[in-house]
Formats: sequence, structure tokens, C-alpha cells
Amino acid sequence: MEDATRKFDAMDSKAEMREILSSVYNSLKVKGYNPINQLVGYILSEDPTYITNYNNARTLICRIDRDELLQELLRRYLEK
Repeated sequence: MEDATRKFDAMDSKAEMREILSSVYNSLKVKGYNPINQLVGYILSEDPTYITNYNNARTLICRIDRDELLQELLRRYLEK
């Protein structure tokens, strides 16, 4: 039996995070929302009602760990 503590990432990869964000962004856009405003509202509040249920977007966004998302966004912003 192995007693080592294991760390599990909320997302398997950055590519999966990107796919989910793209899908949610497109769903918000199709439904007539401003995707950036809605995503920022969700990230700041963790209130899933900022995200539409259309195309299962709300369920998808909840799969992303907000801390990991913010870290990746900041990292990408500062790289540019």
C-alpha cells in the first residue's frame, strides 16, 4: 500500500482549459451576452449564473479551477 499524498490537478492540461474557455465564450456570444464581462463576473464572484446553460457552458466552466485560471491568465498577460 502506498502512503504518499497525491496531488490532482483540476484540469488535465492547459489545452483543455483553453477548449473550455473557448466553448463558454462562444456560447455566451451566441446567446447575445458580452462574453468578457460575463467571464470576469464569474471569475470574481464564482457565481455560475454569470454563465449561460446554453451548450452546457455553465457545467463546463465549473470544471476549471479559478485559481489556476487566474494564474494562467496572469502568466500569459505578462509574457506578452
